[in-house]
Amino acid sequence: MQEDFRLIVDLVAVLTAASLGGMLAAFLRVPVILGYILGGILVGPTGLGLIKELVQVETLAQFGVAFLLFTLGVEFSLSRLQKVREIAVGGGLLQIVLTIAVTAAIALGVRWVQTPLQGVFLGAILSLSSTAVVVRIWQELDEMESPHAQVSLGILIAQDLALGLMLAVLPALDQPTEVFRSLLGIALFAAGAVGAGLWVIPPLLKWVAAFNSRELFLLTAIVLCLGIALLTESLGLSIEVGAFVAGLMIAEVEYAVQTLTDIEPLRNVFATLFFASVGMLIDPLFLWDNLDLILGLVAIVMVGKFLIVVPLVRGFGYPPQVAVTAGLSLAQIGEFSFVLASEGQKLGLVSRRVYLLIAGTTAVTLMLAPFLLKGRGFLFRCLEQIPPLAAWLRALDVPIAVSTPPSLREHVVVCGYGRVGQHIVSLLLSRQYPVVVIEQLASKVQMLRERGIPYVYGNCASPLVLEKAGIETARSLLIVTNDALSTRLCVENALKLAPHLDIVARAFKDSDIDLLYQLGAKEVVHPEFEASLELSTHLLLVLGESLEQVDREIKQVRQSRYAEFRPDIACPVPITEPVRDQEVRN
Repeated sequence: MQEDFRLIVDLVAVLTAASLGGMLAAFLRVPVILGYILGGILVGPTGLGLIKELVQVETLAQFGVAFLLFTLGVEFSLSRLQKVREIAVGGGLLQIVLTIAVTAAIALGVRWVQTPLQGVFLGAILSLSSTAVVVRIWQELDEMESPHAQVSLGILIAQDLALGLMLAVLPALDQPTEVFRSLLGIALFAAGAVGAGLWVIPPLLKWVAAFNSRELFLLTAIVLCLGIALLTESLGLSIEVGAFVAGLMIAEVEYAVQTLTDIEPLRNVFATLFFASVGMLIDPLFLWDNLDLILGLVAIVMVGKFLIVVPLVRGFGYPPQVAVTAGLSLAQIGEFSFVLASEGQKLGLVSRRVYLLIAGTTAVTLMLAPFLLKGRGFLFRCLEQIPPLAAWLRALDVPIAVSTPPSLREHVVVCGYGRVGQHIVSLLLSRQYPVVVIEQLASKVQMLRERGIPYVYGNCASPLVLEKAGIETARSLLIVTNDALSTRLCVENALKLAPHLDIVARAFKDSDIDLLYQLGAKEVVHPEFEASLELSTHLLLVLGESLEQVDREIKQVRQSRYAEFRPDIACPVPITEPVRDQEVRN
């Protein structure tokens, strides 16, 4: 078979196997990256041996690495980092440094590596977690705006930014003069990139966009990505660093979204090829023969990173539950670790055996990550059964700051000051009802301070926080947080303090409706179901139905929908007269 045609056959085989593996992974509800790797193992030299042009396939897979880092740079936003800048800059960098230090010490102690540089490189590989997997899980759980999601995202952003520095500096750590030269090269290149990002890239993209050709715009973005990547390679840095910087140069310009939209399909194809090429380098027999060692490494990595992250997050003033959840989300190794490990193998800093152990450990941790986060409610219930840990969870979960009037009575406590919470609080204040808001995002608390709204800065699931909000004398409790677990614990703890409290809670899925009613909530609202009713109302009116008939039918649907979950409870006595307490308003 002709060599050029052989390459086409190999690419078709790799992409077919990767797509089938991805389908299997999606069916099993695990990260599709694992499916791509599995497809590579299947057709690789240690599997069915279908791939003959392995070197050429790996060369094309480098495009996947470049596009991955390019889109990572485009997606990066200073505004996202600003929300969690303290935990991102401080906590993220500390997490990386501590993980590297602990890993290097252990690796040298048990003779996994021969030199301190190899230990540092191994620690850098293990310090990275999967941004793609964690973000996907938070999106599926509808918790992207929750404190634990924001904390984990901040640390992940710091890891992603550190990757470029690692790729540039780590290979030269054994040569001090080379390290200085690398840092100087990075500084000069960064200065040039900033200048180009301010004065060259925006007018260039604007000029290209004026042609109204998506193909031309896409080609320009690709040339920028690969051109700058090749420039950094010629300067002694890596292609990956150049691709990432190219993305950063576009991130803050007005065409960033269009660039990302156009290049994302291309990135997905080549990234799939990259992960499949990683699988082609994995020997399944080696993994099977060393399964006990890999499982041990999985336990060490997950427990070690968890024990590093939890105290760090607590040290920045976040509640224990946020710290534990962030620790669970980061207790795995990310896809960019493959990039770093591949670079280390080329430089001789990572042996073939260590590389295969890293690949196996990474695959298992990525597979376990979704189950850990989705099952954290069960974990917290188990922790609550252990007296010392239960006491730790409760004792440390104290209010961070309080701004409430000295006497609170007949007020409404609102948990969560997101978009829904803000609308509700504005409505209550416009009618002069006294309100206290419980919020644990610093940015939202700052909004409450500026607007002069009484607040308690802390976790609404904490009994101490609820007490500071005056829950025992409150008229109603409204829970609109983005965390299903905190909502459940808030209902439980609020009713322990005020057994007859009127509680209205937001549910995230059908099973939450039943659970929250059983816990004692007087009313539970399912946003998606309510949205479907509003859409149906508009549609029926447009189709000619009368307003009275539509209202009657929608009420029947709403009552029948919630009736199957709602227990037989007495309706709360409505607030007939607003409490006009100017002291509370102030």
